[in-house]
Amino acid sequence: MTFWDQAFDIPGYKYGTAPNAFVREQAARLRPGGRVLVPGDGEGRNGVWLAAQGHEVLSVDGSAVGLAKARALARQQGVPLRTELADLAQWAPGPAGFDAVVLTYVHLPPAIRAGAHRRLAAALRPGGWLLLEAFTPQQLAYASGGPRDADMLYTAQQLRADFAGLLREELAWDGVVQLDEGPGHQGAAHVLRWLAQAERGETQ
Repeated sequence: MTFWDQAFDIPGYKYGTAPNAFVREQAARLRPGGRVLVPGDGEGRNGVWLAAQGHEVLSVDGSAVGLAKARALARQQGVPLRTELADLAQWAPGPAGFDAVVLTYVHLPPAIRAGAHRRLAAALRPGGWLLLEAFTPQQLAYASGGPRDADMLYTAQQLRADFAGLLREELAWDGVVQLDEGPGHQGAAHVLRWLAQAERGETQ
């Protein structure tokens, strides 16, 4: 059983069943009825909510336990949800197949982070959106969740480098928020909220 299988193998949902606040706030930007990719969706709180808004959602995660709970949540709420078990270190979605990519607290090791991010950005259609929320290095001073390794925490500068030439930054904000996301994310937290759009390129 993997680390995340063990983390999700609990009664209830580790990060709750409600969507992330930033995802809810920014969802109006997404094309109605669009295809949305949610890598690292865990137990499905964001993917299921996006599906309930009318989007065609693919939730991808490395935990079979998490994805089983995501499918159960989708059934409970009566929405369709596609899931795929995959390791983001190697997994690559098809090119230009999605209108949005939603990443919440998907903290990848430095050795694979940039490559994985670029593969995910390549999945966006021209004009598609990438929404990301993650803990910053300042989160080490808080006890509300996240990796305890500074190398696993994100800055806007890192994201700009990771997505250079692929995405145009629309929003980069970092600061303290109050998290209420199941038992896994509770209390004051220092987060980065980052929003960017895929380059539209030239018309062929």
